[in-house]
Amino acid sequence: MSTSKPRTPLRPGVYAPTTTFFDPVTEDLDIPAIRRHAVRLAKAGLVGLVTMGSNGEAVHLTREERKTVTRETRSALDEAGFQNVPVIVGASEQSIRGTIDLCKESAEAGGEYVLVVPPSYYRYAVGNDESLYEYFTGVADGSPLPVILYNYPGAVAGIDMDSDLIIRISQHPNVVGTKFTCANTGKLTRVARALNAITPPSPLESDSKEAPTSKTSKNHPYVAFGGMADFTLQTLISGGSAIIAGGANVLPRTCVQIFNLWSSGRIAEALELQKLLSAGDWVLTKSAIPGTKGAIQSYYGYGGYPRRPLRRLSEAGVKSVADGIKEAMDVELRLPDFA
Repeated sequence: MSTSKPRTPLRPGVYAPTTTFFDPVTEDLDIPAIRRHAVRLAKAGLVGLVTMGSNGEAVHLTREERKTVTRETRSALDEAGFQNVPVIVGASEQSIRGTIDLCKESAEAGGEYVLVVPPSYYRYAVGNDESLYEYFTGVADGSPLPVILYNYPGAVAGIDMDSDLIIRISQHPNVVGTKFTCANTGKLTRVARALNAITPPSPLESDSKEAPTSKTSKNHPYVAFGGMADFTLQTLISGGSAIIAGGANVLPRTCVQIFNLWSSGRIAEALELQKLLSAGDWVLTKSAIPGTKGAIQSYYGYGGYPRRPLRRLSEAGVKSVADGIKEAMDVELRLPDFA
């Protein structure tokens, strides 16, 4: 990334961990679809995108392909006038040195932040607080990009960082946020409060905020991300900043509208929309990446299939997903773009 361009600040709002698209025959990267998808999400009102997250099949891509996806995403956003939409890059290896290398490659490809999960291959050797503290602070020391912690027990052999450890790691000046895919809103509340996380306008806010906190860094306000569309409103009620949600690939405007309703004080409407979003997001969650791509294909005309060894859904499976999210999609398609 050019040093002449100031880093785009992270804002409250909705972020999507983008899916990576492939040619259905060759399984080569489908660059036009990758670019089209990025622009569609930005137009819908998303304030940031994540490439090479768990939704992006990074483990199935070569290092060069990973850089290509990030580079093309950044380029497509810039050319469409969305220079203010930052790209966060999933950059996780099993060693500190390897992860720092990925962080450097992410910067070269146009990423502005990195999202990093705990190492887990040697689960019983590194799954303790001191090893995790050393890992994340070591990565933060060497990364040219600010680090967002990614607490996702389901992807890392059950490693689940508690709030005390997250707050401790986050004292590092190059750690600027956490994504809570653990879905633990109590943990999110504790971390957001301790680190004075940024928040969107809130109908519950008093005239004066509590004085902060234990976050010593001044380089970027802390960002507490809910990790699933399933608890968008709950993230806001818990004092969170934003969501990074796989469901936002399919239902981006619905996610954004919940933020809008919340900030305008229309909490009852936000709750009803969250109920609808949670029902649709559960269909997508159960069908995972193949279902998300099938839904995009059904409703937006592109999407296709995952790269092997992930299995393709049958035609009946694709139809089942499309039918399962139809109620939510009827609302989604009536909403305007919010960009």
